Amino acid sequence: MSAIKHDPQTAERTTLSGEPIKAVYGPEDVREHEANIGAPGAYPFTRGVYPTMYRGRLWTMRQFAGFGTAEETNERFRYLLDHGQTGLSTAFDMPSLMGHDSDSPRSLGEVGREGVAIDTVDDMSTLFDGIDLGDVTVSMTINAPAAMMMAFYVVAAEESGVPADKLGGTVQADILKEYIAQKEWCFPVDPAMRLLGDMMEWCTRNMPRWHPVSISGYHIREAGATAAQELAFTLKDGLTYVEQQIERGIAVDDFAPRLSFFFNAQIDFFEEIAKYRAARRIWARELRDTYGAKNPRSWLMRFHTQTAGVSLTAQQPLNNIIRTAIEAMAGVLGGTQSLHTNSYDEALALPTEDAVRIALRTQQVIAHETGVTNTVDPLGGSYFVEALTDKLEEQAYAYFRKIDELGGMVEAVKRNYPQREIADAAFELQEKIDAGDRVVVGVNRYTEGDDGETPILRIDPALERKQIGRVQAVRARRDGAAVERTLAELRAAAATQANLMPLLVECARVHATEGEMVDALQHVWGAYTESPVF
Repeated sequence: MSAIKHDPQTAERTTLSGEPIKAVYGPEDVREHEANIGAPGAYPFTRGVYPTMYRGRLWTMRQFAGFGTAEETNERFRYLLDHGQTGLSTAFDMPSLMGHDSDSPRSLGEVGREGVAIDTVDDMSTLFDGIDLGDVTVSMTINAPAAMMMAFYVVAAEESGVPADKLGGTVQADILKEYIAQKEWCFPVDPAMRLLGDMMEWCTRNMPRWHPVSISGYHIREAGATAAQELAFTLKDGLTYVEQQIERGIAVDDFAPRLSFFFNAQIDFFEEIAKYRAARRIWARELRDTYGAKNPRSWLMRFHTQTAGVSLTAQQPLNNIIRTAIEAMAGVLGGTQSLHTNSYDEALALPTEDAVRIALRTQQVIAHETGVTNTVDPLGGSYFVEALTDKLEEQAYAYFRKIDELGGMVEAVKRNYPQREIADAAFELQEKIDAGDRVVVGVNRYTEGDDGETPILRIDPALERKQIGRVQAVRARRDGAAVERTLAELRAAAATQANLMPLLVECARVHATEGEMVDALQHVWGAYTESPVF
């Protein structure tokens, strides 16, 4: 590592993204000041999507949770609800995210490790046992096989007495960002887009309270993107989904009010606040002026925020409590509707209950002790924040133009354009950290001392064997002929233009596994192999 450089007071200052920052800002730095700011709850929503914001209602405190089998995660869900959480957010294990059953050879050693293992509708019923799904909102972070997990959820809810049209929540389902950043896929790009379109269309017609896609910049940012890249690629993904639904003959105002977003809260406090403000403004303008949405609810960008996992350090992990608090405050001052705060030990392992409680208490302290909820958009009109907002908006539109030149977002992804941009940005930031130009406390400066040994959550290997036994027991007691019939119907429909969601729901009802449904579609569509970026 290069010698640490101590920045003199006269050195150039930049945002985390590398954008130069002046010593002072004034009116001359903000273009069309009043027109772009507006009022809270009014177009272009720079200052927030609701007139009263947190004076009327606090954001949803939604901690991400999931590990082991459905029983263990159900216990964690109940713990979080008992400690004041107001929404559930489900983390799935890697086999579930990749469309593999727990007893697949490809799942060995990964079952229940970084999320909960869900193989069948039976697991989904156990996951939410004793929780009123008509009363609580649920977020599910799964993408390539999101339609299968939605089918499980719908059937499990029906069996507990809650019909699909009463369910509230979100499934992430943002497939383009998988090819861009997170790299969890089951199918080639085009059929994967078709599957997402089927699920969005079905939810629009059958689940009026459900958000059928959470367009996610979080993982784009975690992969190393700058704030401008997170903003641009996320919004362009969302606009691509809008275009797809319009091409299916669905009026934009029939589905746009239920689109939601998911952003990262990185450590660069003011840049993050500006990013959220720019995102709302761009989305409102594009939905109204480009896509012709007439319903003002279609112009609203509602979003969930999670503090930056990539900012957490294994060195001096208690420092992560401070980072998380600052990032969470940025999300609140940026106007988020929902927030997850990372636990301080997550750079080491899945979070312990003590760490999760501190993370939740962080949100509660912000909400009830700091005073930031007393007035709407307290940083509105700040010359610095408004100038940053304008700059990020300009950078996002520059990316839009480049993507359009490449033929749109799907074609840009196939050409690895956003992947390459993110890889370059990640490399440049790491160079600055290695050289000491970007300080990371406890990593490349102030490294003396440590916090001692940090207790970590360890997953019992026996849970994997238990889950394998569960899925095999389901296969043994179900009606095998009914499963084969519905899977055959699914394969046949995959070769047509029929909407696949009704068949996926039927597969769930007869206790087909997630892996079996994915295999049936791969039989028709094939699998996906990534081409190298470099």
